[in-house]
Amino acid sequence: MTSLYAPAVAGFLLGGSLIIAIGAQNAFILRQGLLRQHVFILCLICALSDAVLIALGVAGLGAIISGSKLLIGAVTLGGAAFLAVYAVMALRRAISPSGMEAARTAPGSLKAAVLTCLAFTFLNPHVYLDTVLLVGGLSGRYQGAARVAFALGAMSASFVWFFGLGYGARVLQPLFAKPAAWRVLDGLIALVMAALSLSLLHRFFAG
Repeated sequence: MTSLYAPAVAGFLLGGSLIIAIGAQNAFILRQGLLRQHVFILCLICALSDAVLIALGVAGLGAIISGSKLLIGAVTLGGAAFLAVYAVMALRRAISPSGMEAARTAPGSLKAAVLTCLAFTFLNPHVYLDTVLLVGGLSGRYQGAARVAFALGAMSASFVWFFGLGYGARVLQPLFAKPAAWRVLDGLIALVMAALSLSLLHRFFAG
């Protein structure tokens, strides 16, 4: 049992270091947490998606994906387009106080939230780079039960992070009682999404 502790911790630290970056998923979950809309199901989707991708990477799918330029190119362009559209939506929320107030008071559709969450997850090439390629590749240092422990450690980091972010966002609610704070948040989200979209386009056209 002691021999499995080290790879599990290594997996947890690696998974945590990769996921605690400002990105599309995190910005979306933070906003939903502040609005208290569908927090549990969205956090569960993000964490389970990471777990599935990590499992696939550890099982060897990373080598297949890294060798398919067509697949990587399609995901890159699709992700860039989606992030650009969401950046425009966030910018409109930041500019329009009336739209922002409606978003704060009226609960959004669960279906729309789930579809948006899935798009942020699977239309983002970075998630494949982190979970499938990087975690999957580094798991090759371990064999048998140690490799499984490494994967479980990385998966558990996703569960801890997303649920901590989604429900921890409520601590910030007194700050976001003011419309100006929502303007700033949505403005930052628009900048992050636009920057990610441009980075994906640059990566695609740079080959």
